Amino acid sequence: MKKNIAIIMGGYSSEYQISLKSGEVVYKHLDKNKYNAYRVHIFKDKWCFVDNEGAEHPIDRNDFSVNISGQHINFDCVFNAIHGSPGEDGLVQAYFQLIGIPQTSCDFYQSALTFNKRDLLSTLKPYAIKTAQSYFLNEGDTVNTKAIVNAVGLPCFVKANKAGSSFGVSKVYKEDELHTAIENSFKEDDEIIIEEFLDGTEVSIGVITFHGKTKVLGITEIVSENDFFDYEAKYEGKSQEITPARISSEMERKVTETAVKIYNILKMKGYSRSEFIFKNNEPYLLEMNTVPGLTEASILPMQAKFSGISLTQLFESAIDEALTNNYIKK
Repeated sequence: MKKNIAIIMGGYSSEYQISLKSGEVVYKHLDKNKYNAYRVHIFKDKWCFVDNEGAEHPIDRNDFSVNISGQHINFDCVFNAIHGSPGEDGLVQAYFQLIGIPQTSCDFYQSALTFNKRDLLSTLKPYAIKTAQSYFLNEGDTVNTKAIVNAVGLPCFVKANKAGSSFGVSKVYKEDELHTAIENSFKEDDEIIIEEFLDGTEVSIGVITFHGKTKVLGITEIVSENDFFDYEAKYEGKSQEITPARISSEMERKVTETAVKIYNILKMKGYSRSEFIFKNNEPYLLEMNTVPGLTEASILPMQAKFSGISLTQLFESAIDEALTNNYIKK
């Protein structure tokens, strides 16, 4: 019997449009002979299944079911394609665990931890994971620009702590630019992380669970035409994403070992894509994404293709993993 799969997409953050594209790609590539796939849009004002004619059918949030033309549909598994909140910060993971529906991303704690850049980097430092020098601000804190410059130097990056796709990120060259950059970041989140500028090769590395085993995908080198890997560079063609990365075998070994170490330390499962910059040939972690972009042009699918994994195989493995390791009994 075919499994009913809800592909959740959309979300509450500025990344919702990217998420809708990712969800559509998952829907397109799932084998319809194996699965009944349902596109489910999740927004603050509505949760609904959207049929092929564009009609919306409300989701019953009590058990995440839907009625379609008098037929009551329950879902066997949820494929999580929501970037940002609530799909990447632990909220939907906790919800689905409570109601007993398996889902394809990591568990709620790992999701919440990795979505919070400050907490993630702080958690990993005792394990000798190298990270940039940083300075933290909460909304309402007094902004001491001299203290910031003393801590991280110039240039530096001002980032929204809990946001993706480079929303709320600025590169700052002068102390008098900090206030504007900080205000921009606070538009996305009430917490900020300010980091030193690391001048080196930037790479992205995918580590996933594939057929029950931890698998490292091809390493991608990021070469931005802009000042850094911002939204325009990521989604509007203003960058080169070169797989495999043009790095030495020793650099490849180091970043691979570090990425797998992080995946294992955090007891991850599902997809992850971690960003590193090399400083003196050593990989420094920037962040980890647990619901990375899934369009044909996104980095993780390109890495999977390089590794001989099709989109259909990539998506179906995540579903099989979730169904196999569902430890919650209804």
